[in-house]
Amino acid sequence: MEYRQLGNTGLKVSAVGLGGNVFGPPRQDLPSSIATVHHALALGVNLIDTAHMYNDGRSEEFLGKALAGRRGEVVLASKCHLWNMAAGESVAARVRSHCETSLRRLDTDYLDLLQLHFPFPQVAAEEILHAFAPLVREGKVRHIGQCNYAAWRHAESLGEAARLGLPAFATAQHQCSLLVRGAQLELLPFCEEKGIGFLPYFPLAAGLLSGKYRPGEAAPAGTRGAAGSPTVTRLRTPENERLLGALTEFAAARGHSLLELAFAWLLSQPAVSSVIAGTMSPAQIEANVRAGQWRLDADDRAALAELLGPVLPLWMSEPDLASFR
Repeated sequence: MEYRQLGNTGLKVSAVGLGGNVFGPPRQDLPSSIATVHHALALGVNLIDTAHMYNDGRSEEFLGKALAGRRGEVVLASKCHLWNMAAGESVAARVRSHCETSLRRLDTDYLDLLQLHFPFPQVAAEEILHAFAPLVREGKVRHIGQCNYAAWRHAESLGEAARLGLPAFATAQHQCSLLVRGAQLELLPFCEEKGIGFLPYFPLAAGLLSGKYRPGEAAPAGTRGAAGSPTVTRLRTPENERLLGALTEFAAARGHSLLELAFAWLLSQPAVSSVIAGTMSPAQIEANVRAGQWRLDADDRAALAELLGPVLPLWMSEPDLASFR
């Protein structure tokens, strides 16, 4: 396993991380969740990313049990959000409430990284930063990050943090894959220049880059597509179907799978610290870890860039909850 710097935090994280949205019903029960986490740790995975809202909190609860006695082996990240705030509830109270609930569920006294799950444009950057700062001072949170921000919003937040002398967002988590490359336009270059650790989610484009889907064929049973996922439906365009075939051939010509190409391309982006992927079985964890070992050389990167063509903003710059279904 390769380990990379998580932005400017000083933390080192595995190039392949583990996504926590699979832990808890209806996806994984407690025994399988514990087995998944322990197998990932045995393979060198040390970044685990979850969220307050995942599976109604069961993700964090299951992870707390899986990490009993092993908390020091992982860089543990979670997320809070500002959706559906109660009348009179302040931003600071919400962030603290979510943080302390996550700490209790995870059975830990600190988070290595607490991220704001979604932008909340009606709240000023200053107010958001002031909400996180006491948690950092108290040692409950080591570093803070954002998810789903446009580059300009993160830049605004950095400026406010510097002006106010407050902890700044050190990471950026955003959707990015061979089929959704909008982050290449501004966010990835911004993160590279500012030393922000970029954490791509949906690295397999909701499963389309896993190799399970065949152009022109119905989605395989048990997949997001078979369940009617709008995300999968939106991405299964004629152009993407053509591209999937071309990418599969590109990988095969180099002795690799489409899944391995998906990881290798992301890890070739200088700002990427770790590729977060959920898994449903030990075999999937092993496949992801193997995928994280391929490094594209300069010729491969150039050929792949030509195959992919220009980057188009095919996805909203700041996704909302509907983007995850």
